[in-house]
Amino acid sequence: MFDAATMTTAFTVVIPAHDEEAVIARCLDAFVHDLAQGEARVVVAANGCHDGTVEIARRFPDVRVLDLPDPSKTAALNAADDVLVGFPRIYLDADIVVTASALRAVAAALSGPEARVAAPRIQFRLEGRPRTVRMFYAVYEQLPYVQDALIGLGFYGLSAAGRERVGRFPDITADDLYVDRMFTSAERSVVTAEVFEVEVPRTLRDLISVRVRTVRGSRDLGQGEAEPAFASSTGETVRALAALVRRDVRLLPAALVYTGVMVGARVKLARLDRAGHTSWERDGSTR
Repeated sequence: MFDAATMTTAFTVVIPAHDEEAVIARCLDAFVHDLAQGEARVVVAANGCHDGTVEIARRFPDVRVLDLPDPSKTAALNAADDVLVGFPRIYLDADIVVTASALRAVAAALSGPEARVAAPRIQFRLEGRPRTVRMFYAVYEQLPYVQDALIGLGFYGLSAAGRERVGRFPDITADDLYVDRMFTSAERSVVTAEVFEVEVPRTLRDLISVRVRTVRGSRDLGQGEAEPAFASSTGETVRALAALVRRDVRLLPAALVYTGVMVGARVKLARLDRAGHTSWERDGSTR
């Protein structure tokens, strides 16, 4: 239970990180130097790291670093929450690039008493990517999953009441999707004047690996859940793809690439399941 009596005016930022030495400095450099003294509390929840993530994060004097032994993102989120009291609370992946201005804007959107979740607009970095990857995102960024006030994809902020609703994070793959589905569209806010950047995979193979993780996370949320909010959205996505192509037939090749990537991800996940492989699929091309 979160005690309102212990809340402070500063917002907090939680960054779970597992072997992120290639990106953690870029993530922190983007915003920590522009924060005023005492404006925010920043915690890097390093979990199961065997590289230089902890040492690099500790070079930032105003950042608290938790060196946790086990590689678990959701356990890292819970561990960070256990040592924090400030709200609003913002969670971002270590490969996200976001400014202090964007963090302030999200915190302002979450400053009221209502249960809310918020994020800036997402911006995909596509420079230098092969045509197939760019075609995938040409469709992906137009799907309801992204367009309809989605909060997630590596960044979400919660008001105090919103964090209370979420409770402790369960042992799942897709924490951002889990959080997003706990709020109605009216309770989600996209701060359209600000953006956060997502570095997309540089190869088609790495793109499929990332989508394997997404498919696994969505599947895990849909299994054994009584809440209809956790049902699969495959049918909705198929209808949205068809609607996109009807509006602009020039998107047909990109829609076929998108479909091929998702089918490939499901086939790869089935193969991994048969082999008993449950480790985290990640994009190695941007690290």
